[in-house]
Amino acid sequence: MLETDLIPAQEVASRRLMIVLHGLGDSMEGFRWLPGELGLPWLNYLLVNAPDDYFGGYSWYDLYEQPEPGIVRSRALLTELLRDLPRRGFRVGDTVMFGFSQGCLMTLEMGARHPERFAACVGISGYAHAPETLLRELSPVAREQRFLLTHGTRDPLLPIAMVRRQVETLRRGGLNIEWHEFEKEHTIAGEAELAVVRNFIERAYTHPG
Repeated sequence: MLETDLIPAQEVASRRLMIVLHGLGDSMEGFRWLPGELGLPWLNYLLVNAPDDYFGGYSWYDLYEQPEPGIVRSRALLTELLRDLPRRGFRVGDTVMFGFSQGCLMTLEMGARHPERFAACVGISGYAHAPETLLRELSPVAREQRFLLTHGTRDPLLPIAMVRRQVETLRRGGLNIEWHEFEKEHTIAGEAELAVVRNFIERAYTHPG
């Protein structure tokens, strides 16, 4: 079972949830600032630690050797977490998947493969693992999912040209992707980027389906 921590919504009765997946070498602690900066009082946040230790933080998969086994394993662990949501009082349909870097890849994996539709999927500064294979293995609801992907034009770790090509491949395969570029490196571009994320999430809940 993945280690998690729930940050409750300010509006106590709200059942809307964001699952937050960090990047390589980070942890849930790296995203405790997010609820305050997004400023959505009706949104609960479930911060999640990836399963593997990595130089004081955690990773979702082995970036340098064979990523596939770790991706498959982490996807199974996240599926287990989603199955446990009703016990916590939440539904997948009211849940946003949010991920940065490796967490973005896992958000894409879950959004494309999970058999239930999320409220939305948000991926920042990440990429897709084997996009052609992903498209062959889409869940029946994958083309109904809403995806927001953002990336930096100066990202030194994941060059934007590669990610642009992947996004076009996924769009041609039928995924509903809203794409935004920011003049940034491998990070989150402050309020400018958070405003795009905030607006996307608000629209997803205001106009479901």
